[in-house]
Amino acid sequence: MNKPYLAWIGRALSLLVCVPFVISASAKFFPSLYPQMSEQMAQIGVPTSLLIPIGILEVTCIVVYLIPWTAVLGAILFTGYLGGAMMTHLRVGQNVLMHVVLGLLIWLGIYLREQRLRQILPLRKVD
Repeated sequence: MNKPYLAWIGRALSLLVCVPFVISASAKFFPSLYPQMSEQMAQIGVPTSLLIPIGILEVTCIVVYLIPWTAVLGAILFTGYLGGAMMTHLRVGQNVLMHVVLGLLIWLGIYLREQRLRQILPLRKVD
């Protein structure tokens, strides 16, 4: 059964979940505006020379995720990105709950907006 309101909810959720990544990428591109970014990178053992490449990676994930024809690929790329981020934070003993929540919201957004994905992975009541 096609429910068009699910697609709109999914689109809105997908846009909202991209906001933290846009902020994060902008902090990486403009570290002078976000001095705490260099401190955070030092805490997790990532050299500041990687800020721009990581920012480019984030922007790429956002763009691929928001384009309807490549959205599932974007969700897969985001999953890989978040997996690497979680490993980096876990290595130094930091919390990764926000990464897990963002990953779940990324997949919920694509699940709601992509009917074909709902057909492949249906959610059903257990009788």
